[in-house]
Amino acid sequence: MSICSFAVNAQFTLSGKVVDSETQQPLEGATVQIVETNLNTITQVDGQFIFQNIDVGTVTLKVRFVGFTELIQSIRIEKNIAINVPLIAEATLHEEIIVKATRAQENSPFTFSEVDKPAIQKQNFGQDMPMLLNWTPSVVTTSDAGAGIGYTGIRIRGSDATRINVTINGIPYNDSESQSTYWVDIPDVASSTQSIQIQRGVGTSTNGASAFGASVNLQTNSMNPDPYADLTIAGGSFNSQRYTARSGTGLINKHWTFDAKVSKILSDGYVERASSDLTSYYLSGGYYGKKTILKAITFGGHEVTYQSWYGLDEATMKINRRFNYAGAIYDENYNVRYYDNQVDDYHQDHYQLHFSQKLNTYWNANASLHYTHGRGFYEEYHQGDSLKYLGLPDIIIGDSTIEAMDVIVRKWLDNKFYGTTFSFNYEKDKTVLTIGGAFNQYGHAKHYGEIIWAEHASNSQIRHHYYDGHSQKNDFNIYSKWSYTVTSKINAFVDLQYRMVTYETAGTRSDQTPYQVDEKFNFFNPKIGFSYSMAESSLLYSSYAVAHREPNRTDYLDNEVKPKPEKLGNLEVGWRKKFNQHSLDVNYYLMHYTDQLVLTGALDNVGNPIRANVGKSYRTGIEATATIKLLENLNWAINGTWAVNKNQDYLADESSSPKNTTIILSPSLIGGSQLSWTVVENFQAVWMAKYVGKQYLDNSQTEELTLAGYFINDLRFSYQLHPKGMKEINLSLLVNNLFDVAYSSNGYSYYGTPYFYPQAGVNFMAMVGIRF
Repeated sequence: MSICSFAVNAQFTLSGKVVDSETQQPLEGATVQIVETNLNTITQVDGQFIFQNIDVGTVTLKVRFVGFTELIQSIRIEKNIAINVPLIAEATLHEEIIVKATRAQENSPFTFSEVDKPAIQKQNFGQDMPMLLNWTPSVVTTSDAGAGIGYTGIRIRGSDATRINVTINGIPYNDSESQSTYWVDIPDVASSTQSIQIQRGVGTSTNGASAFGASVNLQTNSMNPDPYADLTIAGGSFNSQRYTARSGTGLINKHWTFDAKVSKILSDGYVERASSDLTSYYLSGGYYGKKTILKAITFGGHEVTYQSWYGLDEATMKINRRFNYAGAIYDENYNVRYYDNQVDDYHQDHYQLHFSQKLNTYWNANASLHYTHGRGFYEEYHQGDSLKYLGLPDIIIGDSTIEAMDVIVRKWLDNKFYGTTFSFNYEKDKTVLTIGGAFNQYGHAKHYGEIIWAEHASNSQIRHHYYDGHSQKNDFNIYSKWSYTVTSKINAFVDLQYRMVTYETAGTRSDQTPYQVDEKFNFFNPKIGFSYSMAESSLLYSSYAVAHREPNRTDYLDNEVKPKPEKLGNLEVGWRKKFNQHSLDVNYYLMHYTDQLVLTGALDNVGNPIRANVGKSYRTGIEATATIKLLENLNWAINGTWAVNKNQDYLADESSSPKNTTIILSPSLIGGSQLSWTVVENFQAVWMAKYVGKQYLDNSQTEELTLAGYFINDLRFSYQLHPKGMKEINLSLLVNNLFDVAYSSNGYSYYGTPYFYPQAGVNFMAMVGIRF
C-alpha cells in the first residue's frame, strides 16, 4: 500500500538543453512550456532549462524560438529526465511577424478572442465582415438592408464602430475623419483574411484611431506553399449572389509566391430597393527568405448601394416592415414614386508594401508603406430645396419668385491616406520588447456637393458646387511594449504610447454656413498588467490601460458647443483555463470614461449619428466564454456578457439635475451559442443562437424609446467531397432567423419618435466551393 502511495505522489525533474539542430549550438532565450500546467521557462546562455516537482504522467513539451520551427513533444514522466531538444531553423520567416507588434500574445494581460481562417470561410456566404464576427463575445451587429449585405454595423461592449480600432496587416483602416469603418468599401475581404484578433477594451497599443471599445486586427492571406485555385458560388433569398475566384502560384523557386482574388456580390436586400452591387479584388506578391520577407499587396472594391439608412417609425412598420423612405418623390396628393438612382457609389483602393528582416538571433524589424485612395458620392433627389441653401439666387419669372425647387445632388468625398508603420521586436531570456509606431497623413481630402439636375433653369452651371470643404489630418504615434518573466509563473507587462494628432478642416456646410477647425492633441496612453500561470493550464491576468480619443469631423460640425476629447481608464481582470477537451475564459471589465461622446439618438442630414459629451460615464460587466466537448462528435461554444452601462452626468436639459441613465444602444445582456455536430464524416451541422437584450434609443432612459430584445437562431450545414482531380468540393447551406422572428437590430430617436431598422425574417443562402 505504501509503495502505491509513493508512486502516485512522487515528483520528478524534467531538464534539457535546446540547440540548433544543424550547428548544435545552444539557443539562449528559447521559451519552453509544459502545456498541461501552463508552466514555462526560458533557456539560459547554455541552452539549459529545468522544471521541478513534476507529477508522474505524460506531459506535452512545447519549445519556441524566433526563426525556428516550433517543437511539440510528449514525454512520459516516471523518473528524473534530461533530454536534448534540437530545433530546426525555418526556411522562411512567418508572416505573423508583420502583425505581432499590434496583437496580444498568449500570456498578455488583456481580453481577446481570435478567429482563424477555417472559421471565417465556413461562415462566409457573402455577408459583410461584422456579420461574420457576430458570434464572438459582447458583439452586436446590424444591417441597413436587413440581410447582412451592404452597409452593416458592429458594436462591441456597446461601443459603435467609430470607437473600434481596425487595422489590416497593422495598417489603420478606420476613416480618419469619421473614425468609422465602412466594410462595404472592401466587400468580401473575408476571402482574403488569414486570421482576426479582437481585443475588447483598450487592449495593447496599436496604430490609428484609439481603441475605445475594442480593436479588430486583420491579417490578410499568408504564404501558401502549394499552388491552388478555387471558385465559390453562393445564392439565396432577396436575389443575393456571391461569386469569388481565387488562385495562387505556391512557392516558386523556394522564395516567391503570387496570389489573386476577384469577387462579385449582389443583393436586392430585405428592405425595399436596398440593393447592393459590390466588386472587389486582392493581389499580392512576396519574396520569402530565411531572414527576409518582402510583400506587396493591393486590394479594394467598388460599391453601389441603394440608400436604406433612414429606418422606420413604429406605425409604418406595422403596415410594411420593408418600406424604405429613401428616394421617395411625393406629388401634391401624396402619391409616391421613387428616384431610381438614390445610391451611395464609392471606390476604395489600398496599396501596402511590407518588409520584415531578422537582424540577429534576438532582433527582428518590420517596416510598411501604405497608400489608400477613396472617392465617391451619395446621389439624392431633393424635393423643394431652398435656393438659398443651394447657394443660388431666387428665380424670378414674371411676377413670380421661385425660392425652392427640386434638384438631384451628389455629395462627394475624395481623399487620400498614406504613411508608414514600423516595429522592432526583441526576444531573449526573460524579456520580450517591442518598439513600434506610425506616421500617417489623411490629406487632399475634398468634401463638396454638386447639382447635377435642377427643376428650373437658373444662372448656375451643371455640376454647380453648392458647398465645398477640405481637410487634412496627421496622426503620429510611438509605443514601447515590455514583457518580462519575473518567475516561471509570473509575467509583467508595461506598454507606453505617445500619440499626436493634428486636424484641420474648413469650408462651407450644405446649408451655406461656414466652418473652420484647427486642432492639435497630445495623448499619453500607459498600460500595465500582470499574468500568473496557475496549475492545470490556467492563466490569471489583470491590467489597467489609459486611452484618449479626439472628436471626429461630425462632432465638430454638428454641435454648437465645441466637443472635448475623451479619456478612458480600463481595468481588466480575467482567468483563462484549458482542460483536456474544454476551455473556459471569464473576465471582469470596468471602462470609466471622462467626457465620453455618446450618441444622442439623432442623425444628421446624411444619416450619421450625432454625439455629445456627457461628462462621467462607465461600462462594466462580466464576460464568459466556454468550449465544451459534449460527445466525441458534439461540441458546444457559448459566450455571455452581463453589463451595466451608465451616464453619470446626463442632463435632460440645462435646468435638470444629473441623472444616472443607461447609455444609448448598450444592452445589459448579450449571449451567443454554437452547437456543432459532426453527423457523419465530412458532414457537419451547426446550430447558432444569439440573444441581445433591450436597448435604449436615447440617453434619457425613456421606456417609450427602446429597442426590444431579440433571440435569433441560425442553422448551417456543410458537406465535403473529395473527388479525383480536385482537392475538395464543399456544399453549404445557411438558414438565417430560423424561427422567422420579426425584430430590429438598430434604431434611433428623432424629436421623441423612435425609428427602427427591421431585419429579415427566415432567409437562406446556399454555397458551393470548388478547390483545385
